Amino acid sequence: MSVIGQMFPYAATTGGITVRVAPHYLPEQSDPERGYHVWAYHVRVENSGDAPVRLMARRWIITDGDGRTEEVVGDGVVGVQPLIAPGGAYDYVSGCPLPTPSGRMEGRYVMMNEDGERFSVAIPAFPLDLPGKRPAVH
Repeated sequence: MSVIGQMFPYAATTGGITVRVAPHYLPEQSDPERGYHVWAYHVRVENSGDAPVRLMARRWIITDGDGRTEEVVGDGVVGVQPLIAPGGAYDYVSGCPLPTPSGRMEGRYVMMNEDGERFSVAIPAFPLDLPGKRPAVH
């Protein structure tokens, strides 16, 4: 496994765009006794194509350990719509609270090429599980 694969264990490629994700539980921000669990997730969007693309929008599906689902839709990521050069990458970190000690996330980004055409790329599904615990079935 490559160093990138070790750092980002979940990946999906659509066309020339690869989305990699690494989730991490944040015990210092969580309060398990009150049903509040927080994860950070580091995302890297890589453009292996020969033209720049802009990340225009996101759509996340977040499912908690009890099967409740929430959809999050919005422009860009973390307040920006980054332009990703050919051979380049864009990294960001965000977070997700859940009322359960496990869950999962997955989704799609809407990208735009230099001709103004929009296309969808997959965000890989990834688990949100407490470290050292047996993963729940999601």
